[in-house]
Amino acid sequence: MPLPLLRSLIWIDYRLLVLFAVGLPLVLAIWAALRQEQALVRLLALYAKVASLLAVTVLLQADARPLSFITGLVAQLLIPLALWFWVDINEEISDLPPLRPLPLTLRIWRWSLTLLCGVGVLLGSLVISCAWTGATAPACRLWLEAPQGFHGLLATVLGFLFGAAWTPGLSAVVGYAGLAAYLVGAIQWLLVRLPRQGRLAGGF
Repeated sequence: MPLPLLRSLIWIDYRLLVLFAVGLPLVLAIWAALRQEQALVRLLALYAKVASLLAVTVLLQADARPLSFITGLVAQLLIPLALWFWVDINEEISDLPPLRPLPLTLRIWRWSLTLLCGVGVLLGSLVISCAWTGATAPACRLWLEAPQGFHGLLATVLGFLFGAAWTPGLSAVVGYAGLAAYLVGAIQWLLVRLPRQGRLAGGF
């Protein structure tokens, strides 16, 4: 694929992810909490836990860590699973009036984010080799432009507010710490909660 076309697709993918993976879930979570729709609140809370791997990916990409190409791909595989896996939540959502604004918006968001993650997986698979060859190839560097731009903005804000020096190395350290916590939570869920509750979210 020509690099200019790939670059355009990557930036479109990042912008849509910011909208559908960060902006809309936040709005929906506040909306669902105000309307006291507990099934939607639980779904969005579970989604946030799984999608936090995207934040870990951005932190690692700020320092061009090759592992970030794997975590980004895995995150976009896990997000649709988190949105559709829970039997009890799906049943509660299906019982809501389909044309009410909140349930309708949530359904549109779930399908849109699922399709967006599918596109992201296809794009990410084109550069998964960067995880082994390093992030020096031109196609690999294209994926790092947006996270490194965000890192520069964050460093400026933190420096202005707190006088803190937010460096790429520190970003990677925080990213690895977040990844370790994520893996501990995932293993605990796989070994304890999944055998006990299956596809029931319960109060999780």
